[in-house]
Amino acid sequence: MAKQAYNEVMHTYGHRILPHNHPYTAFVARVGRRLVQVSGMKDMQWEFHVINSPERNAFVLPGGKVFVFTGILPIVQNDDGMAAVLGHEISHQLARHSAEKLSFAKLLYVIRIRLLLLGIDTSVFFNRFTTEFLMMMPFSRKCETEADAIGLQLMAQACFDPNEAINVWRRMESAGGASVPQFASTHPSHKNRIQYLQKEVSGII
Repeated sequence: MAKQAYNEVMHTYGHRILPHNHPYTAFVARVGRRLVQVSGMKDMQWEFHVINSPERNAFVLPGGKVFVFTGILPIVQNDDGMAAVLGHEISHQLARHSAEKLSFAKLLYVIRIRLLLLGIDTSVFFNRFTTEFLMMMPFSRKCETEADAIGLQLMAQACFDPNEAINVWRRMESAGGASVPQFASTHPSHKNRIQYLQKEVSGII
């Protein structure tokens, strides 16, 4: 599944991925390697790619394949800001969130099948609204919050300034763009994320 996801990303964005010797790629890889050194996952085959596209986003695929869009570079602004973004993504891998989400989805499927075998109508519990908004999205937000917390720890261990994670999300909030209420999103709201990071940073420094 990880290989298939990687191939799909490369098929979609391959023509926009900057070469390894591009300054943006070198910047991302340099910061990423420092975080990997303290992550306990140095033996994994990490790859850091930069996609020339305006999205203010980054993501990681299972196996340590990290992708950063150039649109987020004005938001990160510096090494510490980049470490906040990459620390979050590396933490998803460290916490095995992809496998955790897959296991959670399988668990919901098994529960549904067992209820059906007992003759119980599952449409009330497993309709689109309950499955997405009351189960999967809250679970995804939990994973995002965990990645934020672990990411701060990685930043501190790699001698980056964890305070910059707060500034990154303040700049992200100021950048605006379309937003949806937290209950309808797989991510915490910017406001809640900033408040959470402030609390976590105070416990680190």
